Amino acid sequence: MDNVAYFTFGDPEPALAGQMLDGLGVWLLDNGQYFQTPVPWRGLARLLRANAYHGPIVEFKTNMIMRGFIPSTAVSRWAMHAAATDYHVFANTYLQKIYNFYGEVIALRHLPAINMRRMKEAGQYGMLTCTGQLVSFQPGEVLHLRNYDVSQEIYGMPYYLGAVQSMLLNEDATLFRRRYYRNGAHVGYIFYSASSGLDEDSRNKIKASIEGSKGLGNFRNMFLHIPNGREKDIQILPVGDFSTKDELERIKNISRDDIIAAHRIPPAMASIIPTNTAGFGDITKTDAVYARNEVQPIREILLEVNSCLRPGLTVSWPVIEKVGA
Repeated sequence: MDNVAYFTFGDPEPALAGQMLDGLGVWLLDNGQYFQTPVPWRGLARLLRANAYHGPIVEFKTNMIMRGFIPSTAVSRWAMHAAATDYHVFANTYLQKIYNFYGEVIALRHLPAINMRRMKEAGQYGMLTCTGQLVSFQPGEVLHLRNYDVSQEIYGMPYYLGAVQSMLLNEDATLFRRRYYRNGAHVGYIFYSASSGLDEDSRNKIKASIEGSKGLGNFRNMFLHIPNGREKDIQILPVGDFSTKDELERIKNISRDDIIAAHRIPPAMASIIPTNTAGFGDITKTDAVYARNEVQPIREILLEVNSCLRPGLTVSWPVIEKVGA
């Protein structure tokens, strides 16, 4: 048994260990000037491009929020759209107050949430520039809208974080399949010969013929010659063949379901193709329920911008039942 070789695979580890999940806590950075975010905001931004579902769902939810929005001279449609997008991605949104000569707030300018930080002093915020410099705003100059996080009171936290692993698994499944087709190492078929009467010249001709039959992008073929070979001298033993169609679809579907469940969005509104003949039912009824349960509560949070605006400059949405809901 001295010639037996073996090895084991390493223990499974979280894909974002040391990056996202290790940051669940808020502490002061940069000589105690501002609070670190609970999770890296740039990591959340990259997740928007990780798979075919998460990013488009966030955009869809923002479009649902903006449906019927009534802007004013104080808050433009673009500013509210950016604020709604930030809220869906980071559960935080920031708007800078613009004052007139009398000290009244006459406009709100969107500030990118990915760069905003809460300063040590309550009610004061700063923005990190591309060079790493911190630009501080005056106390009370920034309006900060966020959801509630049970772990800390500085920043909001998106509730889809529980589906991060599914988002990355969906991406990994797609990338694995792409690499499988592009690496050129997989075999279309094995031309196996055990004849001892096959001379070298004949072997070379067969080899050249097989190589010449391979077209661009096709599977590669293998010629294998073992004189006087025995049965099972060569064996290919796949272990968990992830390249198969059924396995890929199962992983993609499971991770997809996790993503849309984390966003609490009906499958019919996530562009999911139904697998049964009944489909997903009446889409107008689904839209009405979703608008009342998900859209209206977030609109009410965003409408807090009116609390700081001068009267007559407020923004609003139509009553939810009149928006086709």
